[in-house]
Amino acid sequence: MQRNNFSVGLLLIGIAVVLILGKLGVFSFLGYVFWPLIVLAVGLGFHFLFFSKVLPSGVLVPGGMLVTYSVLFFLCNLFGWHWMKYLWPVFILGVAVGLYELYLFDRNSPRQLWLVSIILAIVSAVFFVLMFIFTGGVYFLAVLLLAAGLLMILRRPKTW
Repeated sequence: MQRNNFSVGLLLIGIAVVLILGKLGVFSFLGYVFWPLIVLAVGLGFHFLFFSKVLPSGVLVPGGMLVTYSVLFFLCNLFGWHWMKYLWPVFILGVAVGLYELYLFDRNSPRQLWLVSIILAIVSAVFFVLMFIFTGGVYFLAVLLLAAGLLMILRRPKTW
């Protein structure tokens, strides 16, 4: 009976700590910051179930997509969601990653799957470059032109 009281006492203390932490907002903060870990866990779960030979290879596509998107969501949680206007091509890249994993780990997948994943990755990279050019590329171009002009002035030929 004494041991039962000790266990119930520990259980009551644990419940009290959880309630106090909940009222202080600890769990809502952790949920707000670390919710992408749930997306990551589902994506890694798909991979685990495929490599355990429980599910077919088709689960690699959403698995790769979810892992890629969880990294994107975690970065946006850390640095701010305003970065999504620059990072949106990751959604295209996620599909490319999922299709590439299917091609890589399924021996019966057609070669066109590889080609489609590479094309989607290139499209994503092109959109990243375009986002860079249209947002911060003007400053980069100005610095590049400034450096080229200074180099031309400072490296004048000896015939002058």
